[in-house]
Amino acid sequence: METVKGFKDKLGKDAEKAAFIREVSRQVFERYNFQEVETPIVEYEEFVRGENTGDEAVSDVFKFEDKGKRNLALRYEFTFQLKRISKNQKLPFKRFQIGPVFRDEPVQGNRLRQFTQCDIDTIGATVKDEAEILGAVKEILNALKVDSVFYVNNRKLLNEILEGERVENKEQAIRELDKLDKLPEKEVYENLKKINAESLLEIVKNKEEFFKKYPSYSEIEDLRKYSKFYGVELKFSPTLARGLAYYTGNVFEIKSKIKETICGGGTYLVEGVPSSGISFSIERMMAVTNIMINIEKILVSSLDEDKKAIELARKLRKCGKNVSVYYGKPGKALEYANSYGIKKIIFVGKKEVEKKKIKIKNLITGKEVTLTIEKINKGKI
Repeated sequence: METVKGFKDKLGKDAEKAAFIREVSRQVFERYNFQEVETPIVEYEEFVRGENTGDEAVSDVFKFEDKGKRNLALRYEFTFQLKRISKNQKLPFKRFQIGPVFRDEPVQGNRLRQFTQCDIDTIGATVKDEAEILGAVKEILNALKVDSVFYVNNRKLLNEILEGERVENKEQAIRELDKLDKLPEKEVYENLKKINAESLLEIVKNKEEFFKKYPSYSEIEDLRKYSKFYGVELKFSPTLARGLAYYTGNVFEIKSKIKETICGGGTYLVEGVPSSGISFSIERMMAVTNIMINIEKILVSSLDEDKKAIELARKLRKCGKNVSVYYGKPGKALEYANSYGIKKIIFVGKKEVEKKKIKIKNLITGKEVTLTIEKINKGKI
């Protein structure tokens, strides 16, 4: 049976790649002393929607009713749950979370209805904490060999520009400007014209020097200064806004060299406390990384020597090897190993046990070597 549209199984190499990205991310977050948390997938619909009911992401929540007639919803991100879990925490409260989130939206490209989100946030953040977050993500991208460009803008700066142009529908204008890298300029212009904000297009075409006259631009300069300490270069993008309305200051977006958006985030308030965070999906990261996951797998093939085969497999596992045991004919064992990308096969039969020497075949090179059982037991294969 097929999966529901927008939902996908991960098997074999895909599952290994996803697990590798998850583990790399977890290790980096932990090195920065971010605390891992887990939160419920199901919440009250009212809590999920919060005060941002106009946001597209919020309008796409999966909602349902349980047997108690309660209006519930699946989490569409992790940030809204910070309102609850950050209470009574010593500030700054640094947390990360990795897990599934859900969006009831059209399926396109790498965008699925269920995806695994990696979230890193600091509650009680200053610009120094913002830079630390960007530095942590940069480490992850470097580990995954992803070439990227970090873009930055500031929501206060956008508001200053909008006020200067006397734009009344600020939220709509910001949403339209944010679409400039996705839609033709003419289409964005027509949308802005409907709310008497078409003059914004000429303003955002100015060079960066032009924007330094706005007071809020100084926040971008501060972030750029501290980000450099982490080896992160920031590129100013005057149209960058991020879709969620709760952002209050600096906003950032990371794109691959092929202009694929990888990560996004910014500054916001949690119960009035300045905070900052960024997130990315495992699935999106899988699409942009070319890193190859080569997990060495070993198959111990028992030729009517089950006890010895199991003993050998156990000792190899204690040495940190990934091992499974196959019970059957050598030809079937080879076929099985090839189908699951297992690189080495060890045949354990009566003759091998008596001589205490075992043949190991490398299925990639085709070469065979003979080693003593004692040496193999020590994981030296």
